[in-house]
Amino acid sequence: MTMKEEEKQGYSLKQLMFYFLKLGTVGFGGPVALVGYMHRDLVEKRNWISEEDYKEGLALAQLAPGPLAAQLGIYLGFVHYRVIGATLCGLAFVLPSFIMVVLLGIIYKLFGGLFWMQAVFYGVGAAVIGIIIMSSYKLTLKSVGKIQWGLMKKNWLLWLFYAAGIIVTAITKTENVLLFVAAGLIYMFVKAPPAWLKRPITANSILLGITGFWQFEWPLLGKIGLFFTKAGAFVFGSGLAIVPFLHAGVVTENHWLTEQEFVDAVAVAMITPGPVVITVGFIGYLIAGFPGASIAALATFLPCYLFTVIPAPYFKKIAKNTSIKAFVDGITATVVGALVGAVIVIATRSITDFSTALIALASLLSLIYIKKIQEPYIIAVAAILGILLKLL
Repeated sequence: MTMKEEEKQGYSLKQLMFYFLKLGTVGFGGPVALVGYMHRDLVEKRNWISEEDYKEGLALAQLAPGPLAAQLGIYLGFVHYRVIGATLCGLAFVLPSFIMVVLLGIIYKLFGGLFWMQAVFYGVGAAVIGIIIMSSYKLTLKSVGKIQWGLMKKNWLLWLFYAAGIIVTAITKTENVLLFVAAGLIYMFVKAPPAWLKRPITANSILLGITGFWQFEWPLLGKIGLFFTKAGAFVFGSGLAIVPFLHAGVVTENHWLTEQEFVDAVAVAMITPGPVVITVGFIGYLIAGFPGASIAALATFLPCYLFTVIPAPYFKKIAKNTSIKAFVDGITATVVGALVGAVIVIATRSITDFSTALIALASLLSLIYIKKIQEPYIIAVAAILGILLKLL
């Protein structure tokens, strides 16, 4: 873009990139808070992005699979600076938290067996349960609907998918991607059947150096890449929506991490700024060192990047397609249900005594009654409580 064009937009690509670098470094509070910061800073305060462009980006981020905040950041980079803007802004947003989780992974591997590290995660792991419960509740209200009889009766099919997600995940302790796709297709066919269904069916089909730093095996990296690509491609909504998918693959199916290590990984995502999904970097590091962290992060965010950049030029038309909206609504309701099911599974293994139950309850009540409190403060208090309880 030329100097004149930059003056017309009111900002340069460098300025926008540094904004996302800063947001990725100090932006706490999860996806809802992060998208709020973007609106406040880029739309209201600086007038770099129009209200219309912001709303379109938010709609695309909600429609496409992948972490909400990261996708919105990528789209806002695309608005005036196209692919290069989307790429640089996405990298700037994710890179700070990626570096942080790798450093935490190094510390975890070095000191994970020591008393103080175990004590910290004793408290933090319990607090995370309360945080995820609250996030699940908010996601339920946003994605499925308010818990009122009239509204539940109106959206009975979404609530049915939601319940199915809870039950299947809680019983099988795994997440079934086919269940998500089936729910999306059923809801699409019921609510907004595509035009081709009204025509005679012919051949139509639906295609759907430090400890462990360089320790890895090539076949394992391939498995990590494949699994985390699926995680990035099939998870809709908030960053925490990826938790049940990760839990099923990382703990239950592949046995890459223990239950405690997985809960600790979720806790790490809570205490670091930027997108919550960056926990994949921490998980990847525990599995296969720095190469594992890099492959896990790249594989997770690449689908999110492609799902944002490819449809971005045509999104004004796509957003009006009722069939696509219905498909995503069906998937989202089931995914949120799966998140609640995963909370049940993780809670039964993480809350092991009265103290951890009390910490989990306290973190939940704090989020309900202290409106402006942020998750990192809860995590910090839980870490201190964990150390004190272990010492006592």
